[in-house]
Amino acid sequence: MARAKDLFDAMPPDRRRRLRDIAREVSLPRATRLFEEGRRADRFWIIRSGQVVLDQRVPGRQAAVVETLGRDELLGWSWLFPPYLWHLGAQTVGPVDAVEFDAAAVRDLCESDPVLGRAMYRYVAETVADRLHGTRVRLLDLYGPQGSGLDP
Repeated sequence: MARAKDLFDAMPPDRRRRLRDIAREVSLPRATRLFEEGRRADRFWIIRSGQVVLDQRVPGRQAAVVETLGRDELLGWSWLFPPYLWHLGAQTVGPVDAVEFDAAAVRDLCESDPVLGRAMYRYVAETVADRLHGTRVRLLDLYGPQGSGLDP
């Protein structure tokens, strides 16, 4: 699966500074619960090092891990689409360094700067499409008669 480009690289060069101005570097310890399915999505992150698992609740069982994210990947997109609620949960696997963004500030920036807003929506859409493709391949491996036919 192709890895999406870094968020800052996806922005027009003259807009990167505006986004960097509202970003903050964070260090998160191992086993930090970042968000829960169904709760308010008020932040998002670009992972710089470490890994974060995305999980989904399964009634009567432990949450099922659906994806693992790592370096330069976007963590969270529910903040961009009403009603701004997380669709999954997330937890750090080990220590994680990331760039954190306040969702409301980024949405305001996207509204006030259509060029930056278009770049942000495109970046998120490409990320979602890439992950959807990866999910399809994993489902074919699990349930397809011959698997996906793609080498791991």
